Amino acid sequence: MFNVQRALIVRKEHLDHIFDDGKVFEMRSTRTNIRGRVGLIEAGSGLVYGEVDLVGCGNAISDAHAVEMMEYHQVDNLELLKKWKYPWFLSNPVRYKEPVPYDHPAGAVIWVKLNNKI
Repeated sequence: MFNVQRALIVRKEHLDHIFDDGKVFEMRSTRTNIRGRVGLIEAGSGLVYGEVDLVGCGNAISDAHAVEMMEYHQVDNLELLKKWKYPWFLSNPVRYKEPVPYDHPAGAVIWVKLNNKI
């Protein structure tokens, strides 16, 4: 059973940075009011790979600030941050020993509501 009720869809390269490299800013195109423990889905995989605490959301960062904050967002192509400019603050990532399959609803591109049935 899942320990979380919703999960965030993240591209593999960013997911690996969250679990392995201390990435604590997930950069998005909009702000979020969601807080708490959420699952992390690898985009296109149909699998939940782990969990993280979503602890806050910052204001849009400028181009100069993006360079200064590189260690936190770990996005190599800074041009991407012209669109994805809002940092969502993450902490306490935990990668599952085995990824867990879930049912992906049509149209879900950012969040997936999870049920506790595997």
